[in-house]
Amino acid sequence: MADIQKLETIASQVRRDIIRMVHQATCGHPGASLGCADFFTALYFEVLDHDNDFNMKGENEDVFFLSNGHISPVWYSVLARSGYFPVEELATFRKLNSRLQGHPATHEGLPGIRIASGSLGQGLSVSIGAALTKRLNGDDKLVYCLTGDGELQEGQVWEAMMFAAHHKVDNIIATVDWNGRQIDGDNDDVMSLGDLPGKWATFGWDVLHMDGNSMDDVLKVFSEAKSRTGRGKPVVILMKTEMGYGVDFMTGTHAWHGKAPNDEETTSALSQLKETLGDYPIN
Repeated sequence: MADIQKLETIASQVRRDIIRMVHQATCGHPGASLGCADFFTALYFEVLDHDNDFNMKGENEDVFFLSNGHISPVWYSVLARSGYFPVEELATFRKLNSRLQGHPATHEGLPGIRIASGSLGQGLSVSIGAALTKRLNGDDKLVYCLTGDGELQEGQVWEAMMFAAHHKVDNIIATVDWNGRQIDGDNDDVMSLGDLPGKWATFGWDVLHMDGNSMDDVLKVFSEAKSRTGRGKPVVILMKTEMGYGVDFMTGTHAWHGKAPNDEETTSALSQLKETLGDYPIN
């Protein structure tokens, strides 16, 4: 049985890592990274059947693809904290010649990264391809994918949704970070997504809902999602989160989608987030 308190402890440190990385780099995307910290912590420390002795093929293990690659700080933190590469390397975020680019890339050979992402709209298609590969190879492990809700304004995502349902790709669990905001404002003001649950269901997916800022609910819904795989339909989780979750002045606004906190703001943010695993050193 999952230790929720332990996972929440890890998530607090992950949020500290996010703030420190983006502050040091003076650029990056803290808003949705903070909002997704519980999701990533649960995924890598409890849900995925994965091996941090990384190989690109991902055979006989669950694999994860991040489509909205701009939230790389949260992914890098969780990868490091779960043993894919040294935690100290987080201090190189967005520096020249760093493996930790602003958007994840593959040519630097960073463990855990299987595709370059951040050019929005592509991750679900890649994930479906990986799921089909596993099916053809008789590999019974699952493929997980995370997209942003603003990303659903990209047409390629809807083509991928149709394809997965038509081909009964039932070894995939996609999640949408449904925080209602994007870089230019609220989704409803930029381009409304309408009845999102109804649209996914109409496109042939099995739809679940998750409170992405409740570790307990994240674990429960992941468990339910896994139980629904193998039934002839792809599974999607519509995950409600709050941008900037954990830092009071970053919540309730899209302003921190892609903005780094200054020294004073960083001090304030870190005062709200408990150091639990030890901060990585900054040279």
